Amino acid sequence: MSDPRWAIVVNPTSGQGKGAVLGKLVAGYFSKHDLNYQLITGISAQSVQSDLLKFINENHDCPGVIAVGGDGLVHLVLQVVVPKKIAFAAIPAGTGNDFVRALKWPLGEINELLDHVTTTTPQVIDLGLVDGEWFGAVLSSGFDSTVNEKANALSWPKGRSKYNLAIALELPLFKPSHFEIELDDRTISTEAMLIAVGNGSSYGGGMQVCPQASLTDGFFDVMVLSPISKLEFVRVFPTVYSGTHISHPEVNVYRTKNVRINSQTVAYADGERIGALPVSAECVAGAGLTWLN
Repeated sequence: MSDPRWAIVVNPTSGQGKGAVLGKLVAGYFSKHDLNYQLITGISAQSVQSDLLKFINENHDCPGVIAVGGDGLVHLVLQVVVPKKIAFAAIPAGTGNDFVRALKWPLGEINELLDHVTTTTPQVIDLGLVDGEWFGAVLSSGFDSTVNEKANALSWPKGRSKYNLAIALELPLFKPSHFEIELDDRTISTEAMLIAVGNGSSYGGGMQVCPQASLTDGFFDVMVLSPISKLEFVRVFPTVYSGTHISHPEVNVYRTKNVRINSQTVAYADGERIGALPVSAECVAGAGLTWLN
């Protein structure tokens, strides 16, 4: 009887080709250690998701799925593995890699991560569920989702530079929106520039938008940025990388298991478009199986 097979899911275009390089590294690691695996890659998200689901249905004893790519690939893989209660790990090959950050893994220690994944038992973590779609890191609406919309419409430049350009283009035009935010213990009606619902602490490649969020506490951290001037926004923005923005007088943070957000704008989760508001999200304790550092 053959050993159980792992699935290695690779997005070769992640990180401007970094996914392809790390995909070969991961496959080489599994071959070197005589671990049975199936490589899954494809030309579209739909084909990858379909191939992964087929693999899991045919390999009920699969020890885990290794996603080699960015947060977008992690988001895709979550939709397949969570309902099947299959463990998953992420190899950081994208521009953001915020889910790997939430798991407390250094971005460069690939072999150490694989050693841990292939020799230890996975742990349960919380995941967000927004209108039937799983997410691992942050659900957000407001300025950042507007920037995402702009960046997705740009064909040039590539990678991180695209988002920086989108910020520069959108900030002069951006206006706060009116939000209705329903939490477990209160309803908030307010003008805001940004709403971030953190299961993990960061998004956008290390921006600690919800710095105290934990994958194991059963709660979301909901960060609300009230309207501030464009000049003040530019001044405060760099502090998001350290998480110290939460001390700003126009920032409020709430803890909740459930949240409903309504406004005349859109929401993104893990960098992927969820759609127009309203959206409802739940922090589902213990929904995911993965390897924490």
